[in-house]
Amino acid sequence: MAIILQPPSFNSVSVILRCSSRERKNKKQKQLLQKQFHRQKSSSVRFPKSSPTPLLINRRPFTQTKIQALEAVVKDLETSVKNGINVDAELFSSLLETCFHLKAIDHGIRIHRLIPRNVLLKNTGVSSKLVRLYALYGDIDTAHQLFDQMSKREESTFAWNSLISGYVELGQYEDALALYFQMEEEGVEPDRFTFPRVLKASAGMGLIQIGEAMHRDVVRVGFGNDTFVLNALVDMYAKCGDIVKARRVFDHIARRDSVSWNSMLTAYIRHGLLVEAVEMFCRMLDDGFLPDAVAVSTILAGCSSLNIGVQIHGWVIRQGIEWNLSIANALIIVYSNNGKLDQARWLFEKMPERDVVSWNSIISCHCNFPEALAYFEQMESSRILPDNITFVSVLSACAHMGLVEDGKRLFSLMREKYKIRPIMEHYACMVNLYGRSGLVDEAYNFIVEGMEFEAGPTVWGALLYACCLHGNIEIGEIAAQKLFELEPDNEHNFQLLIKIYSKAGRFEDVKRVQKMMLDRGL
Repeated sequence: MAIILQPPSFNSVSVILRCSSRERKNKKQKQLLQKQFHRQKSSSVRFPKSSPTPLLINRRPFTQTKIQALEAVVKDLETSVKNGINVDAELFSSLLETCFHLKAIDHGIRIHRLIPRNVLLKNTGVSSKLVRLYALYGDIDTAHQLFDQMSKREESTFAWNSLISGYVELGQYEDALALYFQMEEEGVEPDRFTFPRVLKASAGMGLIQIGEAMHRDVVRVGFGNDTFVLNALVDMYAKCGDIVKARRVFDHIARRDSVSWNSMLTAYIRHGLLVEAVEMFCRMLDDGFLPDAVAVSTILAGCSSLNIGVQIHGWVIRQGIEWNLSIANALIIVYSNNGKLDQARWLFEKMPERDVVSWNSIISCHCNFPEALAYFEQMESSRILPDNITFVSVLSACAHMGLVEDGKRLFSLMREKYKIRPIMEHYACMVNLYGRSGLVDEAYNFIVEGMEFEAGPTVWGALLYACCLHGNIEIGEIAAQKLFELEPDNEHNFQLLIKIYSKAGRFEDVKRVQKMMLDRGL
């Protein structure tokens, strides 16, 4: 069977040709697009590498202090009030609170000027905060004027407490107590914040009877178990001299805090009860409370035993508080009082910071040595301003070493450069300086012509001692007569005059002075 092969028809050939032609065309278009893409990519705009804006290089972010922020707010407030915009009383109250915490009394005064009078009269919260601001930063007269203008002050104890606290801080204890009694008259019930303030006033005046009456008020009002109030009672009784009642109140405190322990510890030290203080110190540690820096420095200051002082020093080292200023200063005094000047100097040199008490302590413990003046010069170089106590110490050092010219120079320096008015102790040091050096006449003339006020027992006593040293009978009699008037029961003055007469062989006068002593029961 023959198979006949037929050529492809025209139609089929044309289809094949069209297909192959389309494929080639598509391929060329694709290649053309790729070339164009590569050309565009190679010729595209190249952006420079990013870098910081020159103006912002090394620029610190702007920080605003709280005072600056307050200043901006107060300025906006002043502008608003000037433009007649009413300001809400709550805003005034909030800003006065801020002024109190930032101690910004000047801003508070500016805010006060913006507060409408009717707001001050009617809004107890705003007026109370103004009273507190003025009272606690020293302008007690303005505070009391505002207080007197308050129409609804019986609504809260806040303004009362603030004004009482202001008087107490200024040491005007009578005014503080008068306000407390005025509270009672106006029917305002004291709260737990009232009692500590008025108890501090009672302690400041030493009026234990008033303190006891307040104790009864504490119980009556319902604060007999309040630790905050009871701590103040402990302090009041201790400062008024009744350490037994102070301890009784302390034992009554169910939940003692660090203030309770420190108050009782300090009370024992102030009364010279060192054994009880050390016992309290140990009990305090056993109960898991640590004495604060004030209590530790107080117990060190009252500590006459070097052994106890060294033990406390070891304890503060273990606690890591040996360089606390008040503690380090107290340790210097402990070691110097016990003749350990090397340890005192070592502590002073190692102190990371020093205040005027530090310098006074190191100068005082060298009052018999030339180092006292060297330390004073270092103190001046360190830009710590000397005070009254500093000059008592350096003038005393000059007296002990007979450095008359140095003493006169320092006395002038105190008055002229540091503008410190001499007190009785400074004059006594100068009289001692002249007297020990044999310049008894100069010492007497200094008292008569150089003092700005009447001489006291310390000054005349220094002169009498100088007369005893150098046998000056005439001036000795004058000094003794002054002392007999000022201190009629001080037998030491009589004994010095007896020594002066004995050295001069005036035994009739010795008998006369001895009879004077017997007549006075000495």
